[in-house]
Amino acid sequence: METVIILVFVFGYLAITLEHNIKIDKLIPALVMMAISWALISLGIDDFSQWFDSAKHSLMDNFGLLPHEEKMHLMEETLLHHLGKTAEILVFLLGAMTIVEIIDYFDGFSTIKNAVNFNSRKKLLWMFSILAFILSAIIDNLTATIVLISILQKIVKDRSIRIWYAGLIIIAANAGGAWSPIGDVTTTMLWIGDRVSTGYLFMYLFIPSLLCMVVPTFIASMLKPFKGTLELQAADDKPKNKFSSTMLFLGLGAIVFVPIFKVITHLPPYVGMMLSLGVVAIFAEIYSNSKFAISTVTSEEHNEHASHSPVHHSLSKIELPSILFFLGILMAVAALESLGILFGFAGSLQETMPMLSTEPAGTAVSDLVVLLLGVGSAVIDNVPLVAASLGMFSQPLDDQLWHFIAYSAGTGGSMLIIGSAAGVVAMGMEKIDFFWYLKKISWLALVGFLAGAIAFMIMRGIL
Repeated sequence: METVIILVFVFGYLAITLEHNIKIDKLIPALVMMAISWALISLGIDDFSQWFDSAKHSLMDNFGLLPHEEKMHLMEETLLHHLGKTAEILVFLLGAMTIVEIIDYFDGFSTIKNAVNFNSRKKLLWMFSILAFILSAIIDNLTATIVLISILQKIVKDRSIRIWYAGLIIIAANAGGAWSPIGDVTTTMLWIGDRVSTGYLFMYLFIPSLLCMVVPTFIASMLKPFKGTLELQAADDKPKNKFSSTMLFLGLGAIVFVPIFKVITHLPPYVGMMLSLGVVAIFAEIYSNSKFAISTVTSEEHNEHASHSPVHHSLSKIELPSILFFLGILMAVAALESLGILFGFAGSLQETMPMLSTEPAGTAVSDLVVLLLGVGSAVIDNVPLVAASLGMFSQPLDDQLWHFIAYSAGTGGSMLIIGSAAGVVAMGMEKIDFFWYLKKISWLALVGFLAGAIAFMIMRGIL
């Protein structure tokens, strides 16, 4: 039965990676393989000799000797445990996405767009790379990519030049998301799962992540597409919303407050995110009812806005398929973890891979394994890879392994355009060809990834 469940996962995973070829949204195979995996576990519960106790993070070797009723009860408890951990991540993401949509409702990101008053291609490259690096740490790399490419489309006319900027935005956004607990879904998973803390994450990963952004940007700035000047599009004549800047800084400040709230209260991050969302929503409702607010939308859009509150409108704009995809993939990986498959896979990896870590033998995880996780995240989605690592390794909070995994999974996806959420959304927004990205951008992402990885290994030895 274990073999069948692994095959279900492999075929589901293959359908996810071939999403654009088979024309089926990746959330569908994710949800199907999650449901089938747990159904097979339930139907074949008496055939399994071991069970992975997630609460104690250890294998139950006597599981096969338990009566059927106890096995079913343990399975239901495990399923509920994983659903609770997954729900923490999903509710957190829902809150963050809603705050960003509220900012966009008030045209808050126009403040960034209006700051561009120069036409040097090199300056524009550095500006977008630095903005992507900083914004992705605050509002997550996916959202930062959407925001910056939207601004880019309003500034740069020539698409052949614009896709070069989009490629470097992907690299910078993924690098910026790696060192922040709210910057990338995978880092958020490690943070919520009590594998990393905010302070140590910043201490270990800020410099490697910065190098991962700076090195490719510096090399790209010497390439032909970024030399000379650029013809910029004319600025919008539409009146600016009176509260756009206020909502931008309020929304970003509210998201930054979440890690602080966790440190003070020791409550899960989603609680702080719901508090931040509530505060932002209060101001959004007050400002939207203000007679001084000037709309930046057309009359049809204005009527649509008027019939909804800003919060309702923002919730309707959330990318719900992404939320359901995370639900499916995380719960499917949880099924493999519960059967002890991931635990066994981790042991076999350690036996076959050479040790490059500076930690004592027997307790360390090979650096090569973690680097391969990074390369793997470029080929397949990094969310299930990190979810798998949570079940594969049992190192304690703030062990160096978790920080290296956060870096590798967060930045490794830049090497292929389908390897990260930021890359996939940029691919859709600018219709970037897979092989164009592979030829023009992938090598830059690889150089940045390796530069940051080497910096991490050096810092680990020093710290």
